[in-house]
Amino acid sequence: MPRDSADSGFIDALSHHFPADMFAHAEQSYLEEPRGRFQGARGFVARPRSTEEVSALVKACAEAGVGIVPYGGGTGLVAGQIAPEGDADMPLILSLERMTTIRAVYPQENVLIADAGVILANIQTAAEGVDRLFPLSLASEGSARIGGLLGTNAGGVNVLRYGNTRDLCLGLEAVMPDGSIWHGLKRLRKDNTGYDLRNLLIGSEGTLAVITGASLKLFPRPASIGTAVFVIRDAEAALDLLSLAKSQLGESISAFELMHRTGLDFLSKTMPEVRKPFGDHHPEWMILMDIGLPKGLEPQEALETLFMSAEAEGIVSDAVIAQSEAQRTEFWAIRELIPEANRRIGAVSSHDISVPLGELPSFIARVRQSIAQVGDFRINCFGHVGDGNLHFNVFPPDGKSRDLYLDETKQIKRMVHDIANELGGTFSAEHGVGRAKKADLARYGDPAKLAAMRAIKDALDPKGIMNPGAVLS
Repeated sequence: MPRDSADSGFIDALSHHFPADMFAHAEQSYLEEPRGRFQGARGFVARPRSTEEVSALVKACAEAGVGIVPYGGGTGLVAGQIAPEGDADMPLILSLERMTTIRAVYPQENVLIADAGVILANIQTAAEGVDRLFPLSLASEGSARIGGLLGTNAGGVNVLRYGNTRDLCLGLEAVMPDGSIWHGLKRLRKDNTGYDLRNLLIGSEGTLAVITGASLKLFPRPASIGTAVFVIRDAEAALDLLSLAKSQLGESISAFELMHRTGLDFLSKTMPEVRKPFGDHHPEWMILMDIGLPKGLEPQEALETLFMSAEAEGIVSDAVIAQSEAQRTEFWAIRELIPEANRRIGAVSSHDISVPLGELPSFIARVRQSIAQVGDFRINCFGHVGDGNLHFNVFPPDGKSRDLYLDETKQIKRMVHDIANELGGTFSAEHGVGRAKKADLARYGDPAKLAAMRAIKDALDPKGIMNPGAVLS
């Protein structure tokens, strides 16, 4: 474990060897996370501009036994980027915010190489500039940085077609816990030469190394995009619609998002200016669907055909197909603003679960029944149903404050996670473990896997300086 702190004496000693503006007192923005549930310890932040400076910093921390908390865009939802108050050893926050260079783009190879501090939206723009697509897309893409997204193996709305962040990465550059640099920024699709260090570091949440650069996969841009909101019979009908859509449209389905009436109700209450696809009528269950087609195919026609087939089978009862890019943007704004509406209402307990697709209806029904036995709570169930990932959030009764029900949080969370686990699922689908879900990992994690994780951590980071207190207890 770390044996020293990144206090003023340590920073003063380091400052003689680095640029004058490298270190600063950590402002409040470095000490908070989006949901406001964790408060970081006040200390210092280092903001290097190059991989070599990161290497020198890590080496100095390793020699002194000072912990390091890698920091990307600060958008993580499980406090992996927060060093909690009360820790005896104050770590150094290492922010990648100044490493923002897109190093190279290879359109013929469909590859882009970027510093870890590049904001996701800027990577998307760079890909668009060479008529390519970088498909990772999520609500925080205007502030999330690619190093943090790789560190947490972020998901987003396009996993169904393109995969998680892990699936979009060809190679990494990273600084190891002793300060050495792993030069793994390859552009190869095949490299079968020993242990896969790239996939080991992706999803490790900064506990094994500091990612400083990434070689990313690009894709051809669809010639045309279609978006529709379908009103479905019930939660089970979501799977029927997905199966029918796949049979008609193949791999052209980019996103398949489940939304519930409660989410639209919350939007109406907190952001009434947001336009809804069915006006003031909020259907109980809806699917927001994106398709991307090659040249020569018409998405409007494809979505109309899908609707007619699904209506004939009793799967859907209504739909609105976007007639313009502006209307498509309005549809997606609804989905992307639901988390903010949730935040304004105030959840008693929030969950990021995943279960096998076939178990989704059972999960929803069982959890609703279990929670109803605890109290008269509202539930907003939404998310990436196309890949089995649901955000299942529990709220107080209308007109009541979440503060009145916080004593129920632990019981509700245990119910939700127990049922997900029983159905072959997981308590964390895309947000990671961080510090918020360490107890869940200890409870639900496979013993052999946990033992292997600890052995890897001890081997690569024997001094325990990399994001101490995250993921593993």
